Amino acid sequence: MSAFRDVLSRSKRIIAVAGAGLSAASGIPTFRGARGMWRKYDAISLATPAAFKENPSRVWQFYHYRRTEALQAQPNAAHHALAMRALDAAAHNLGSTAPTDGPGSVLLEMHGRLFDVVCTAYNCRHRELNFSNPICPALAGTEDLMEAGVVEPDVPLSDPPMCSKCGALAQPGVVWFTEVPHYMDQIYLDKIEELVDAADLCIVVGTSYTVHPAASFASMVQVGGGKVAVFNIDHSDGDDRADFLLLSPCEETLPKALGITMS
Repeated sequence: MSAFRDVLSRSKRIIAVAGAGLSAASGIPTFRGARGMWRKYDAISLATPAAFKENPSRVWQFYHYRRTEALQAQPNAAHHALAMRALDAAAHNLGSTAPTDGPGSVLLEMHGRLFDVVCTAYNCRHRELNFSNPICPALAGTEDLMEAGVVEPDVPLSDPPMCSKCGALAQPGVVWFTEVPHYMDQIYLDKIEELVDAADLCIVVGTSYTVHPAASFASMVQVGGGKVAVFNIDHSDGDDRADFLLLSPCEETLPKALGITMS
């Protein structure tokens, strides 16, 4: 911890690669490991275009459940520590700054957002931020079915979430497995490459190093002469390449490591 904080104090360009584990302490399941099941399904298998095409009702029930949990959650100490560190960096003209944007901190959601809704129509693809819960009447109450022990409810979506612009079927605005992340489709490509190339410290928190290209960012920083610090609750594939490895709940270690006192 002491050695990391010494490096942190000397770092000028810091990037943080955050995964689902960052929000675990807020009560949001990571859907890997022991909590990887939703009803009787491997949750990761539902996060694919093929699953949505086969059964949009089932997939929308899953994402309605996730949206409901997220709306009830509150940021934990790790979220606050990262945010406060970013604000401090911006105030001192340091930190995770995209050169094209000027001084400050930049949040790049390369795997989409849970509360974005995207039209499935090829000639529309309208995207909007939608915090409605439920997002359509047919989903109301389906989040409680798992708690009631209903394994496979029959909930046909006669009125599924629809695009507000053209009326076609809408889908969750996230990047699914087998899809190209925003990093690769030019939305964030230039910004992320600039950040990674310039970084002298990469903080990896709450991720298992299994999803690319994000999993490669840490090694790219090291190739450029920077350091890598990993904050995870369990061992992951990238541990042997980390300069600093802190295995403990990130809501405990990250505030201490970043020098943030939580009230």
